[in-house]
Amino acid sequence: MALDIQKIRAQFPVLHQEVNGKPLVYFDNGATSQKPQMVIDAITHYYSKENSNIHRGVHFLSQQATDKYEAAREATRRFINADSIEEIIITRGTTEAINLVASCLSKSLFKKGDEILISTIEHHSNIVPWQMACEQTGAVLKVIPVLDSGELDMDAYRDLLNEKTKLVAVNHISNALGTINPIEEMIPLAHAKGALVLIDGAQAVPHTKVDVQVLNADFYCFSAHKMYGPTGIGILHGKKEILEKMPPYHGGGEMIKEVKFEGSTYNDLPFKFEGGTPNIAGGIGLEAAIRFMEEVGVENIAKQEAELLAYATQKLKEVGGIRFVGEAKNKAGLVSFLMEGIHPYDAGTILDKLGIAIRTGHLCAQPVMARFDITGTMRASFAVYNTKEEIDVFIAAINRVKIMFG
Repeated sequence: MALDIQKIRAQFPVLHQEVNGKPLVYFDNGATSQKPQMVIDAITHYYSKENSNIHRGVHFLSQQATDKYEAAREATRRFINADSIEEIIITRGTTEAINLVASCLSKSLFKKGDEILISTIEHHSNIVPWQMACEQTGAVLKVIPVLDSGELDMDAYRDLLNEKTKLVAVNHISNALGTINPIEEMIPLAHAKGALVLIDGAQAVPHTKVDVQVLNADFYCFSAHKMYGPTGIGILHGKKEILEKMPPYHGGGEMIKEVKFEGSTYNDLPFKFEGGTPNIAGGIGLEAAIRFMEEVGVENIAKQEAELLAYATQKLKEVGGIRFVGEAKNKAGLVSFLMEGIHPYDAGTILDKLGIAIRTGHLCAQPVMARFDITGTMRASFAVYNTKEEIDVFIAAINRVKIMFG
């Protein structure tokens, strides 16, 4: 059954406004998605009716807030088909999830001469933490090259894997190129060499069905704000047997069982990694976002976005003078491109004047830009509430930019 896109759009208040006197066209979903009313209402209800700290209070509000927050953990477990809620660590986002793993493995696994393998097309959040880990431990960072198409060089990946490889950390989908990496192939290859695998799923979970038991990665990270949820909340999924062996990330309340000046004992999973008062409202908002995605259907979301990508790509080709950056055969719903003779910032500024929000610049992926010998791109990224009519408005604006610059 076809989606009723107008009915879906009606659930997003922010979409129904004008920017610079023009109807808003929001194509910056790769940075953050908009929020449906059910997510906004869930957060508002918590602060207006249930506000209390969680896990430690015996009073009514605390119990109610705790139940709602833990419901988000269970909803997440179900959504990605994790084996247990003990494997669902709630973080501030993908960035903190990756930093958590990098910090803990630096204390417990990495040593001088070990190798950590990432790819050329990583977001800075999946580069810098591993550079820091190497600085702290003497491990060596190795990089999987990318082909002109924007696809990883799988032959080079196989060659880079060896007995020194302790971790492979790659994204599921590139935020800069839209490339969907063949992680189903990459994970078992890494495991065959005895390496752990971390997948940055920030750009994948909002757009495609993820089953962590099928993928079998050791760690899988993602953020709520890219999947119609609030900012400041994210998930680290980790295999229980690995999380149990890792030291805590930071110390404080909740992550302990007993504290004495002589020493402390740490809490059971998942609380061992969740010290301090969490983003309670964010967790409750995440649960609502998952409900939204389940009601629409992840498969339906993927189909709608694939249609938008195909339509936008064809229309941009018809414009002429467009250089696409990243043309992988297997892509998610974003297009990264340059206009001949026009700086991305200049084009993006004009589009903003016409009510169109896109992302321009290096997209927090400077090594990708260096690989393609550019300083940045223009990126239009789509969500389920976007339409072909919006793409037509976008293309008309692109043509206007082209005319303005001669």
